[in-house]
Amino acid sequence: MLIRSGYLRLLRPHQWIKSGFVLVGFVFHRDWFNLPLLGSALAAAVAFSLIASAVYIYNDFIDREGDRLHPDKQTRPMVTGDVVPWRALSLAAVLVVLALLLAATVAGTALTVILLAYLALMLAYCHGVRQVVILDVFVIATGFLLRLLAGTEGIGIAASGWLLICGIFLALFLGFAKRRAELQAVSGDSMPRQVLADYSPALLDSLIMLTGSGVMISYSLYTLSPDTVQAHGTDALLYTVPVVIYGLFRYLYLLHHRGRAQDTARDLLSDRHLLLTVVLWLALVIALLATPTGATA
Repeated sequence: MLIRSGYLRLLRPHQWIKSGFVLVGFVFHRDWFNLPLLGSALAAAVAFSLIASAVYIYNDFIDREGDRLHPDKQTRPMVTGDVVPWRALSLAAVLVVLALLLAATVAGTALTVILLAYLALMLAYCHGVRQVVILDVFVIATGFLLRLLAGTEGIGIAASGWLLICGIFLALFLGFAKRRAELQAVSGDSMPRQVLADYSPALLDSLIMLTGSGVMISYSLYTLSPDTVQAHGTDALLYTVPVVIYGLFRYLYLLHHRGRAQDTARDLLSDRHLLLTVVLWLALVIALLATPTGATA
C-alpha cells in the first residue's frame, strides 16, 4: 500500500546507498567489534538517509510544476497526484525531526551539527545554487564530504585527510559525470536544467578527466603513504588500486556507451560489473586490514 500510494517513491530509497559514505570511516578505523561505535556509525547512516529523503521530497515539491513537462520526472508522485503536496511536506518535516533526534540521541552534538549543515547546504542548492555552473557540482560534492565527516568526526573517529581528499575527488567526478549524462540526453533547445546551458561537452569531459585522475592519484598515494602503512600495519592496500581504476573506467563506459550516469545509486544497483567492483574493493580492504603484514623493505 505504501508503494501504491507513492510515499515510498517520494523517499527514493535506492538513494540511501549513498549513506555508505558514512560507513567508510568506520571500516578504515578497524575497530569493527566495538558495538557502541558500530551502533553510532549505523545510526549516522540511517539519520543521513532520512534527512536526504526529506531534501528529495522538498526538491520535488518546489519543482513539481516544471516536472510536468519532463519526460521522466512527470511520473513523480506529487506531479501525478498520488501524493498531496502538503502531506509530502509534512512527511519531510517528520523525517528531519527523526534524523536530528536519532543523531542527538545516539551520537550527540557533532553529528547533529553536520546534519544541520547538510540540510542548510541542500536548501541553498534547491533555491538557486543549482543554477550556478560548477558551483552546483561542488555543493553536491560537499554533501558527500559531510557524509564522510558524519561517519568520522560525527561519531568520535578522527577524520583522515586522505579519506576526505579521495572522497571529494570521487564526488566531483560523479557530479560532473552526471551533468555530462544530462547534457547528452537533452535534445535541441530543451534544457531540463537551466545550468546545463552553461556547460559544454568539452568542458565536462575535461573536468571529468581531471577529477577522475584526482581519484586515482590521491587514492594511490593514500595506499603508499607511510602514515597509512603505520596506521594499518600493511602496505598491501596498494593492491586495491586496480579495482578502483576499473570502477572509474566502467563508470565512464556506462556514461559514454550506455547513456547512464544520471543516477549514480541506480547505476550501481543495476550494473553488475560496477556493483561487483564495489563489493570486491570492500572485501579486499576488510581482508587486508584484518591481516596486518607490516611494511615490506
